[in-house]
Amino acid sequence: MSDVASPNVPVPDAQPSSSLRRELAALVALALPLAAVQLGNHLMGFVDVLYAGRLGKISLAGTGIGNGIYFAVSVVGIGIVLGLDPLASQAFGAGRPRHARQSMWQGLYTAALVTLPLCVLIIGLSLSLERFGVVPEAAQTARTYVFARLPSLVLLLWAVALRSYLQAAHVGFPILLATVLANLANAAAGWALAFGDAGLVRLGLPALGLPALGVRGLGLAATAASGTQLALFALVVRFVPVGAGDEPVRRFDAAAVRRILVLGTPIGLMMAAETGVFALAQVLIGGMAVYASGAHQVALQYASLTFSVCIGIGAATSVQVGRAVGAGDEAATRRAGLMGIGLGASFMALAGVVIAAAPGVLARFVTLEPEVVPMAVTLLRIAAVFQLFDGIQAVSAGALRGAGDTTWAFAANVVAHWIIGLPVGLALGYAAHMGAPGLWWGLTTGLIAVALALAGKFVVLSRGRIAAL
Repeated sequence: MSDVASPNVPVPDAQPSSSLRRELAALVALALPLAAVQLGNHLMGFVDVLYAGRLGKISLAGTGIGNGIYFAVSVVGIGIVLGLDPLASQAFGAGRPRHARQSMWQGLYTAALVTLPLCVLIIGLSLSLERFGVVPEAAQTARTYVFARLPSLVLLLWAVALRSYLQAAHVGFPILLATVLANLANAAAGWALAFGDAGLVRLGLPALGLPALGVRGLGLAATAASGTQLALFALVVRFVPVGAGDEPVRRFDAAAVRRILVLGTPIGLMMAAETGVFALAQVLIGGMAVYASGAHQVALQYASLTFSVCIGIGAATSVQVGRAVGAGDEAATRRAGLMGIGLGASFMALAGVVIAAAPGVLARFVTLEPEVVPMAVTLLRIAAVFQLFDGIQAVSAGALRGAGDTTWAFAANVVAHWIIGLPVGLALGYAAHMGAPGLWWGLTTGLIAVALALAGKFVVLSRGRIAAL
């Protein structure tokens, strides 16, 4: 028999592997800037804390409390606006850029609608701080910071909507550039407004007659940074092709807004459930010992840092899954989700190895308190264990979001964190007298449960055709 293949017999080639490499390269190319954006957002909060620490311990405490209130409420709004994600990405995948632009505008209208009730909630919580045991000086400082930052909420939610649209359009680098410039604006304005002329002179700059506004200046600087980011996003959006058609893209569509609310509300509640259980753990650990609370903060800084990278990978995975769903490509949908989950798991496994290899070095980089460091080392070793599962659940949530399934992620987070993880943590922390490490093992149990639930759901869901929204 001849070794030459018959023209009627298909000859295997390298096309499948080449296609996989292209898809992986596209995922990484989008994930890198989006992960950097999450790191940039993390850095903004760090700069505020750094400046507040120079203003004094009351300013530091008040800024921390105020930032906590703002973040806890704003994360619900961010989640609601993220209901735009699958709509925009699936529209681009289906070759309907005009529909994607229409969805973007409905996302902006949704952001405006939810801002007022969220502002009322932030104000209500700020005015009730003394009832929760916060000392009056810290409570007043927190209110000063929050009220100065409150106008930034609508700017933040509008920026989230534009970012969702841009990343769905595969526009990554301008998003990163806008985040870098927003960070620079926050750092510069925060220093000038918080410390006034004294701060400028300290940097060798001429005095401009600026008063020192303290924490109010930090809140105003954060608002300016949000405005900077929003303006740059809006500028970039103008260069994304809208596509042909006569239907107006800016017209308010009540049905589309309802669809975003239906998709986004579970995302917001999911994010609130996850951040809420970690906030409760912080309160419980704070009641155990001062050094335990400090150790918790040290370990959480590193866990939040690595988690923010996976949030970026999850956002990129959401886009790729959504585009594949919009194109009606079942195989590409499954590949995009599993690639993203694998990429997130690989990064977090590497991060876990690094944390486990040098917990003492990492702890002492943040604090030199002799009581805090040993406990921080213990908590960092636990964090090294849950890194893998934290990455899997973060990216799996993104994959499900791209597929248009947001309810399962919310339910899984509530059950895993509040019904499984928290009781385990309380039992180990108090009944077994393990203290803060016991609570952290409970958090780890919750993360393992939610990772298995979300990844398993995507594997099952992607076995068949997923209907586009």
